[in-house]
Amino acid sequence: MEVTKTAINGVLLLAPKVFGDSRGFFFESFNARVFSKATGLQLDFVQDNHSRSARHVLRGMHFQVNRPQGKLVRVVRGEVFDVAVDIRRDSPTFGRWVGERLSETNQRQLWVPPGLAHGFLVLSESADFLYKTTDYYDPASERCLAWNDPGVGIDWPLEGQAPALSGKDQAGLALESL
Repeated sequence: MEVTKTAINGVLLLAPKVFGDSRGFFFESFNARVFSKATGLQLDFVQDNHSRSARHVLRGMHFQVNRPQGKLVRVVRGEVFDVAVDIRRDSPTFGRWVGERLSETNQRQLWVPPGLAHGFLVLSESADFLYKTTDYYDPASERCLAWNDPGVGIDWPLEGQAPALSGKDQAGLALESL
């Protein structure tokens, strides 16, 4: 596994070792020993989630205040622009964001540590998005950072198209009000 640090402390881009030939490919999408050795992290994942979304759907920017979740995310079908925003007030990168293209072709994963807001925009016709979490979903503590907060300035690859948003995501809050 190849690990690349991003501009936000703790957010890691992971590239698994893929074995491919004329029949297709094989890779371990998660191996606790390999992950720990490569990242220095020992995590207990408690929940796996799978979403399917159409082109231009933007999900995010989600986080939980009382039970923050670390997320190991990947795409198994299609392509997304995946984003993490540092909302840890004591962090030197507070308010900064990183974005990576994750796809079924590049098979990369992103580790998003607890305390960050997370979301993605679907770039392909549809995308199947999988993620492992370090804590359970807690609807009472879920919050949403505005996907288009000018104080954060995420450069979404929208190509002039407005994203499709849920009601919850349309009501996201500005970073300064979190």
